[in-house]
Order: sequence, then C-alpha cells, then structure tokens
Amino acid sequence: MRAAIENWLVSHWYSTQVPPWYLRSLEPIYRSAWQRARNRQLANARQSRAGLPLIVVGNITTGGSGKTPLVIRLCQLANELGLKAGIASTGYGRQSNETLIVSANSDTRESGDEPVLLAQRTGTPVAVATSRHIAVQTLNEMNLDIVFSDDGLQYADLGADIEICVVDGQRGLGNGHLIPAGPLREPAERLSTVDYVVSNGLWDTKPAGIAVELMQLEATRVRSLDDETEYGLEEFQAKQAGANIHAFAGIGNPKRFFDMLTASGFRIEANSRSDHYTFSSIDFAAVPQGASILMTEKDSVKCRSLGLKNAWYMPVETRLPVGFERILKDRMLSLTKETTA
Repeated sequence: MRAAIENWLVSHWYSTQVPPWYLRSLEPIYRSAWQRARNRQLANARQSRAGLPLIVVGNITTGGSGKTPLVIRLCQLANELGLKAGIASTGYGRQSNETLIVSANSDTRESGDEPVLLAQRTGTPVAVATSRHIAVQTLNEMNLDIVFSDDGLQYADLGADIEICVVDGQRGLGNGHLIPAGPLREPAERLSTVDYVVSNGLWDTKPAGIAVELMQLEATRVRSLDDETEYGLEEFQAKQAGANIHAFAGIGNPKRFFDMLTASGFRIEANSRSDHYTFSSIDFAAVPQGASILMTEKDSVKCRSLGLKNAWYMPVETRLPVGFERILKDRMLSLTKETTA
C-alpha cells in the first residue's frame, strides 16, 4: 500500500501536469508549518554551538538524490587531509531506538541500510540515534576532528558550519511544489541560503542565478555479494554472454540505476522497489535458476544474509570537480584549525 501511494505521488510530482487541486490545497498548510519550525530552529541555532566542525549534506526534495555517495567522498577528502571524521545519521527505517555506533558488519534492521554502507565504505564511526542532535553529540564526545551529517538540511538548529544541498539532476525539483503537491521539503529559494548546491548529474532545468557544482557517479566494477570476487564492467559483461540480468534497486530513484546499467551495455530486466525497501528471498523467487542478479551497493548490505546465488552489486565512485574539492579541503582545514585554536 505504501509503495502504491508513493508511486502515485511521484507520478504527479515529476509530471509536467498541474498537481490535483486537493494536493495543492494542502500546500499552504505545509508551507506555514515549515516556516514556523524553521523560525524556531533558527532562533535556537543562534545560541553558541560547542562541538566539532559540522558539515551537513542534505536535499530539499523527498527521496534520494545522491547524498550518501557525496558523504563518502567527503570522508575520503578528510582522510587525505589526515582528519578523523565521523558521520551522523538517524538510520531511516531502522527497528531500533538505541543510539549506536555502526560498523560494516552491523545489522541493517537495527541501524538502517545507509549507515552500514557508510561504515563499510569509509571506515569511519557512524552514529545513529532517534535524534540527529544526539547522533552529532555522540560523535562530539569521540576523538574526532570533523563531523558529517548524512541528511539534516531541515534542522537549522544543528548549527551547521557548512550546508551542502544535493539535487538529482535527472529529476531536478520536480514540479516545484511543496509537499504534498510536489516533492519539495523546503521552498526552492532555500537553495540560495546553502553554502553549495551539488547536482548529481547534469541539471538542465536549474533555477537561474544558482551556482551548481557537478557530481558524477562512476561505476567501473562489479562485486559478488559475498565480496570474494570482483570484475571490471567489460569482463563481467563478457561472462554474461549477452544474457538478461535481473536488476534490483530499492533507492530513491531506481531509474537512474537502471539507466546506468543500460548505458553500460547491459541487457536488464528491471525490478524497482521503494527507497530503503527491506528485501526478502521472496523478491528474488521469480529469477530463473542460474540467472545473474545485479543490485545497488546500498541494497547489497541488506541482501547478504539471503543466500542468493550468482548475485552481484555495483559500487560507484563519486567524481567532483578538482577545484571544488580543493575548496572543500581548504574549508575543512580552516574549520578544524578554528576548533583547536
């Protein structure tokens, strides 16, 4: 039922048609509630925030936009500078209310899928808590230099030192309406108040006057679900001998993953699920015996315990402009020096 409702809303949000009147009638109510909450948060944020430098990576639309790959890249940049980083998250969809430090081997049901992926790819401490504030505070008490928050632009009272908004270049801001008439969690003018706007792929419909940095996700390899075997894309394609691959994606924009596979030369049968979907063996029951299964890296952390055969995932690497990475590094160093001064 939830997936059906989400798909129905998305069909309106990313359509060129005017949203139904009953959705538009609720938009002013959402805007008013958002404005009151933001004013309250900004008032609280004016109080001095003690703690480590905090960089928030988020978006202003519902669903995935590419935040997690960017956080991974920021951790890599921090590591190149010799800085010890931590990541704050709420672990969306998890079943536990405990505050946890997540590792690469943590149970995704207890910690959420993205925190496990982040821990696996970065090797940095990932704190999950019911409140993003608690997660940040937990990391502040550890021997770290800087904290990244995966999502959190809607929490002005975090007192972020740097705000980065990630936009799915393929989808942009949809129809430009606020929830529930459109996908916007905050008005489009919010883009002018963040430090940086990063587009995941080309964004042809970006608003005038908004400076945008381009982020590209690059896939060059395929790994088995047990991480024991790895192939380059061409080698993996050759082993498939032109057979159909059963592709699965439970992310914010599954079409982006399927398009990437098709552009890479794969013949696929696409199986789309909602973001943060919890896979079970039933989801793969229709896959013919011996056929290859290929999924996103985010989904792989939830499927390792299912005993799937001939199952693979495709890690992606985040590419940013060299000049932009230099700016980010300079700002990280500056923030950490201010903290230790």
